Amino acid sequence: MHLERDAPAAARPLIAAAAWRRVVAIFLAERERWALWLPVALGLGVVVYFALRFEPSLWLGPTWVALAIAIGFALRARTGGMLLALVLAVSGLGFAAAQVRTAMVAAPVVPREIGPVAVTGRVVLVEQRPDDRRLTLADVVISGLEQDATPARIRVTVRARGAAIAPSQRVSLRAVLLPPSPPAAPGAFDFARQAWFERIGAVGYAVTAATVLEPADPGWGDSIAAVRHGLSQRIHAVLDGQTGAVASALTTGERAGIDDKTWAALRDSGLAHIISISGLHFGLLAGILFFITRAALAAIEPVALRFPIKKWAAAVALLGCFGYFLLAGANAPTERSFLMLGLAMVAILLDRRPFSMRLVAWAAAAVLLVAPHSLLGPSFQMSFAAVVALIAAYELAREVFARWGRNAGFVRKAALYLFGVGLSTLVAGLATAPFALYHFDRFSTYSLAANLVAVPITGLWIMPWAVAAFALMPLGLEWMALHPMGWGIDWMLAIGKAVAEWPGAAITLPAMPVAGLALVTISGLWLCLWQTRWRLVGIPVLALGLFSTVLVARPDVLVSEDAAYLAVRAADGGLWVSSARSNFTVDTWLRRDGRESGGRWPASGNATGDGRLRCDGTGCLYRTDGVTVALVQHEEALAEDCRAADVVVAAVAVFVRCGAPVVLDRLDMWRSGAHAVWISGGDVRVQSVAQTRGARPWVLPRSGT
Repeated sequence: MHLERDAPAAARPLIAAAAWRRVVAIFLAERERWALWLPVALGLGVVVYFALRFEPSLWLGPTWVALAIAIGFALRARTGGMLLALVLAVSGLGFAAAQVRTAMVAAPVVPREIGPVAVTGRVVLVEQRPDDRRLTLADVVISGLEQDATPARIRVTVRARGAAIAPSQRVSLRAVLLPPSPPAAPGAFDFARQAWFERIGAVGYAVTAATVLEPADPGWGDSIAAVRHGLSQRIHAVLDGQTGAVASALTTGERAGIDDKTWAALRDSGLAHIISISGLHFGLLAGILFFITRAALAAIEPVALRFPIKKWAAAVALLGCFGYFLLAGANAPTERSFLMLGLAMVAILLDRRPFSMRLVAWAAAAVLLVAPHSLLGPSFQMSFAAVVALIAAYELAREVFARWGRNAGFVRKAALYLFGVGLSTLVAGLATAPFALYHFDRFSTYSLAANLVAVPITGLWIMPWAVAAFALMPLGLEWMALHPMGWGIDWMLAIGKAVAEWPGAAITLPAMPVAGLALVTISGLWLCLWQTRWRLVGIPVLALGLFSTVLVARPDVLVSEDAAYLAVRAADGGLWVSSARSNFTVDTWLRRDGRESGGRWPASGNATGDGRLRCDGTGCLYRTDGVTVALVQHEEALAEDCRAADVVVAAVAVFVRCGAPVVLDRLDMWRSGAHAVWISGGDVRVQSVAQTRGARPWVLPRSGT
């Protein structure tokens, strides 16, 4: 009897050993895909660096790599040990790359609001917006600041009227300057970190018109910017309004002229990606140049028979895309897109397959080494998610498509093209949706329907006319191509506006936690990079990552950095907000909470409908789950509220003795940024922006009283 009872327990090690052998066998069968995970290891090192709450010493990254190499040497006789050491070394390389990049871009940041002050600087970027212009200035001189405390670059909004401003000109103005803003809530977007890597040490607004001084001698970068600005002006001279603004965005990358209404329609319909120059545009341009060149060369029989015209066409496409890359601003998204497209054209020149997962892995590794900070942005995440998913889908479906396309006539080819567009849109949309939810908290319900119509218009009409416009510009005849291009843009905008008006076109959802995004990313890579059935293990992990949004507890009280704005949780789960006007802070709170609008803050002497929030002339009392929170606006209310409340949130500095267990005053906000308060079961938990950011180079230190 005892033997029978113990038999299952004795068999467990054997079962576990057999399962492990099965896993090892599957892993070995996938050895050709191992290299695809090296960029993932590189990215892991980057993530570890940015997740730290302190700035590590520069020796830490190289030491990490050296230790991994030592482990590999010690375990060189074991395949598993060598693979582990390789992963550790590559992740250490990513960590070191992030350290080096952070140190390379280091530049002064203004510590507080200053001005109005006199500012002069060289214009490196002009963004013409519907109501104003935004200038990025380099070689800046700011009155009252020593040169070693002056930012490398600043970004200033100026009036729309006034003299025309172009890149490479030196301008002077008076402006109010502020440090780049920290997150509006714990875990929200950190503009200050983004500005650090763009070397922007101050942002602000001009209080006078910008005066153009003598133009500086333009450098190579300034010349490209001047050409871009000139082309944009020529486009606007032919195409008016939003049609011209979108045409400029598609050709030169200048998107500032697109107004909020148009952006909202494109975003809600799922067409905003068409306006942002990305792999789609480079792929369309390369395809147009490749096939036109190859067709032209094929028409010349002696050339077609004697020379590798396919490689020549690839070289022409590569050169054309390089020019487009420079014209579009050579920023992070265009860098990634050009790198992937360039590698594809080089693969054709070397008689290799132009589009493969290995190619994407090389591109991702190159981007992470050169610009590791881009891993944190939506552009990197969404572009690579789309490409990886599309190639994985192609690997699954290529034999089926090849069979369907064999001996196909015109009608079947057209049907296959439309089916391919629909499938690509569906795959790319599903792949990028979690990242869009994490960064923008919105989901475009009818994106597939809008893209099924708009993408063919872009590929078959708008982009060919854009290429023709570039070709005709030296002759001054660009209008011949821009007008037809404008018709296509009008069709695309009409589609976007129509779809955006459909019921439920865009849904705002609560912010996804970082852990959820990590699960989605790893599970998505697991599904796409492996080829055997064990890839399906990623499906439940993916579902858990997506479901994580509803598992996160939302804060019950939110306080802005300057204590000027407040929000509290309503009984129905909504938010009561203290400001009826739209502003960045409140809009961020509502969006991250998955809401389009907030409840109206009660006037003095009134209460909210659920009775949780009651206000008088000196502040408000908020009660939930047995906890009383005093929201104090004036010092005279402190004595009473400190006795009666469990939590005191004061828009003034608290210098008196306060008996409340938790006290957050104006000085706490100044030192630590915006605060969030969670209340559950009578317990109170507080988190500040400073706690989530730590002491990093892009975080301005604040101390004192």
